[in-house]
Amino acid sequence: MAIKVNARETELKIGKNPGYYYVMTPDLYSALAQKKVIKEAALRSGVSQGVMQACWDAAGEVIKAWATEGHSVALPGLGTMRFALRSKAVADVNDVKSGLIKSRRIVFTPSVDLKEELANTSIQITCYDRDGKIVKRVTSDAGEVEDPEEGSEGSQNTQNNQSNQNTQNEPSDPEPSTGGNNGGGSSTGDGWEEG
Repeated sequence: MAIKVNARETELKIGKNPGYYYVMTPDLYSALAQKKVIKEAALRSGVSQGVMQACWDAAGEVIKAWATEGHSVALPGLGTMRFALRSKAVADVNDVKSGLIKSRRIVFTPSVDLKEELANTSIQITCYDRDGKIVKRVTSDAGEVEDPEEGSEGSQNTQNNQSNQNTQNEPSDPEPSTGGNNGGGSSTGDGWEEG
């Protein structure tokens, strides 16, 4: 099993060094329908689809109810989820109001087993030039998994990320910044985060 990623040569016009860079994005598969997931879970567990559907629905309702009461709820085999928010900080208690809340979020913290599974899953990268031609394929070995509780620098797995190259000619230019943080739990300078 492997995760597929595309690296497309894309023109970046912002930043210190505008130009063409290979930008990686996941090759997203179509979303699996709940019905298909329930059917597969029923087959693996040996219970009927009706029983699995009832259990699925009940678990969903319990998770939703407990999470909205402020609990961190276990998702069996996956990790935990909880609700959180982003809000602005104020110095005076008289300025505290609901308008300070910028967004409500769902925070998922993967289990150690899930992190290990992801860390040990290879990543297959297909590189495309600006004309859409495949110019290189790369397959990674084990790598690091970002911990949302520690921000983008944290890692559960400290193995070095090595890759097996199918071709040569690796670029030696420094990596450009292609955008903001895609995960993690850090807040911006104008606020704080409550979990």
